[in-house]
Formats: sequence, structure tokens, C-alpha cells
Amino acid sequence: MAKELVVSASPKLPKAVLPDVADLSEPLLKEITAAFGLSRDVIADEEAIDHAWRQLPRQLGKIPADLRDERLLRMCVAVASGLFDAAINYVWNATVVELRQKVRRFGLSVVPQLLDDKSFDEDRLVGLKDAELLDLCRKLNLIGEDDYFFLDQCRDTRNNFSVAHPAAGAVDEDEFISFLSRCRKHGLVQTRDPHGVDTKAFLDAIKAGKFKRAQREEWERRLSGTFDAQRELLFGTLHGIFCDPGAEEHARQNARSICATFADDLSPKSASTLVDRHQDYKAKGDEARLQASSQFFEQIGRLDLLGNAEVHAIVTKACAALMRVHQAFDNFYNEPPFAARLHEIADSVAIPQTAQVSFVEAVVTCATGNPYGVSRAALGDYKAMIQNFSPAEIAIMLNLPKTHSVVGNRIRTDGSCEKRFRARVALLQKESVPTSSKAAFKKWSA
Repeated sequence: MAKELVVSASPKLPKAVLPDVADLSEPLLKEITAAFGLSRDVIADEEAIDHAWRQLPRQLGKIPADLRDERLLRMCVAVASGLFDAAINYVWNATVVELRQKVRRFGLSVVPQLLDDKSFDEDRLVGLKDAELLDLCRKLNLIGEDDYFFLDQCRDTRNNFSVAHPAAGAVDEDEFISFLSRCRKHGLVQTRDPHGVDTKAFLDAIKAGKFKRAQREEWERRLSGTFDAQRELLFGTLHGIFCDPGAEEHARQNARSICATFADDLSPKSASTLVDRHQDYKAKGDEARLQASSQFFEQIGRLDLLGNAEVHAIVTKACAALMRVHQAFDNFYNEPPFAARLHEIADSVAIPQTAQVSFVEAVVTCATGNPYGVSRAALGDYKAMIQNFSPAEIAIMLNLPKTHSVVGNRIRTDGSCEKRFRARVALLQKESVPTSSKAAFKKWSA
């Protein structure tokens, strides 16, 4: 009775067995080659077959049981016969079938939306060349970059060294096992299983009405489950909706809220896509969309994606707006929203060096107030910004009493303003005060 080789498997996968075929295949191969009048060495020798055969259980045991189909059975028969070039072809065919299945599980109805190819269907999927299938799977994030690299090497090996085409050479037992291992690890696995988002349904929902909380969370969940390339596409579309002057407000806010959820985890390509769109508006001179785009980056908390010149303009405009309101009639009641906006900007990005004077002067002027007092509703924002001043901003603040600015004049001429300025200096982080400003700090915090 033939011995059996057990295919090792994970606890979740059923075990399989392979018979020990050494005593059967070698005599058969000798007889067949002799019948053709050929030397036995035209086929892999007994040692090579035995080595490859004994490696199979470990590799097969790592392949999910439902993927161990007739193709892998034929592979085993080919290995037992020393036909490693045929075995390679069977392994590759099994891998291609599984890659197609990954696309089907992703959603054939979604793929056309991503490829901008309305004719993509089951027939097109089956008709894809292997290289095209690999590229599609990479775009859909069904395989990673490393998977694509190794599988593309396997595709090249299969094309040049298997029975699929006239071979450029022969593969030995070690090369076959390496081929099987790569296909198993990078193709015959089910660890990646993202599902595409129905773009049309998503955009219809964005435009239909203001999201309810559960509705927004469901779309966020679906976006989390898809792949980077589709998120890049959708984030770009959402940015476009927000910047569209003709879009309804609920659609703009739905677009913003979805992007804000993913703002801290944008892939480099997603971030690049958004910035490129922003720069396109600037290049076209589309001021309405450009202004809306700046608001978009501000509201999702990613002003850091824009260049210093862009951030400088946003910061200084916000400072100028706050100062105008501060010096206008009824400023105590009108300052809070302008103070809150500047606080949001300061929280989302480091203030460019070129804008620090405008920023510090606006915040300290309003926090110090005028002879009649300060806007109490905005004071919390002012204090928070002062507490977060950088060393360079602290130096600017401590130099303000010497300047001919609005706040400098108030500090020198009004006792109540001087007192409030001292109180604001007390908010500074002592350890952040630069050496050159320590004397001024000591003077105003005394």
C-alpha cells in the first residue's frame, strides 16, 4: 500500500493527503522514455521529483481549501511526472481564475464607473490578457504593489518557461516551488477583499438631501471598505461638489463632512488630487471655486496641504477681517465668529513666518481689548491661541508695547488695556519664551 504525505493546514482548513508516488512514477517514466527511444534525463530525475513532491504538502496546506481545485490536482500529477513546466501552467491558471473571482466579488457593476468604460462586463473580464488583469486588480487594490510585482514576475516566467508557449528554457524543482510559493502567497489568498462603492448611488445620496447621522456613517463605512484609487476619485468629486457655486448647500456640506472624516488619513495620491484641483482653479482664474476650495481645506483641517503662500493669504485675510470687526461698531457682539474662524485656522496649520506678525497683532489686539473692555464671547478663542503661541510669536507679542500699532498705543495710554495685556502675557508658556525676550517677559508678567 502506498504511503501518504499529509498536507499540513491551518486549524480552519481541512487536511488533505498526497500519496507517496516515488515507487510508481519512476518505473513508468523509464518505460515511457524508453518507448520513445529517448534518454531518461529529458524529464526531471527521480531526486528532483521527490524533492518537489515533498514540498507540495506545505504549500498546498497554506491555500484555502475551496481553492484547491482540479487545476492544482493536475499540477500535482504534472509534478509527479517531472513536468515542472506543465505544473507551472496549472498553478498560473488557478491564480488567474482566483484573480477574476476577486474582481467579481468586488462588484462587476462598480468597475465600469472606475474605469470610465461602460462596456466592461463579464465577457470583458474573461477576455482580459493576464497583464491587463493584474493591472486591473492593482488599480482596484485587490492586490498590493508587492503582490503585483511578484505575480508579474510569475506571469513572465509562465510565458517563457511553461508549456503555454514554446519554452525559452527549463525550470528545475526549486524554481517550480518558488513559483508555486509566490502564486500561493500573492494570488491564491483571500486576505484582501475590498468592495467597491456604487459611485452613482453615492453621488445621488450626496445631492438628495442633508445626511442623517446613520446615513453618513453608512457611507463612511463603505468608503472605508473600498480601495485607495476609488477614494481618490471620490474625494476629488466631493471637492468639486463643494466648490461648485451652483451646488445646493446640503450637497456641499455632505461632501465636506465625508471628506473631513478621512482628512487625517488621506493617501498621498488623494492629497495630491485635491491640491491639483485647487491649483487648476487658480490657473484658470476661477475665483469663486478657488475661494471655495480654500474654505474646503480649512474646514476639513488640512490647510497644511497648501503651500505657504496659500496659507499666508488665508491667515492674513482672516486676521484683517477680525481687525475690521474689532474696530467697527458693536464689535463685542460681532467678534466671536471671526475669532472662532481664526482659531480653527491656527489649530489646523502652523502659521507661516510671513503671516506671524499679522496673526499675533490681531489676536493680542482683540484679547487686550479697548478702553471699554473685551468681547467676552470671543475671549476663550483668544486665550487658547495665545497659549499656543510659538517662540517666534511670543517674541512678537512681547515687542508689541513698543510698536505704533493699535494695541501698542492702547497699552501705553490706557491703564485697563495695560492690565489686560499683562494678564494675557501670563498665559504664555514660560519655557517657550526665547532668550532674547526673557527681560520683556519678566517685565510684563511681574
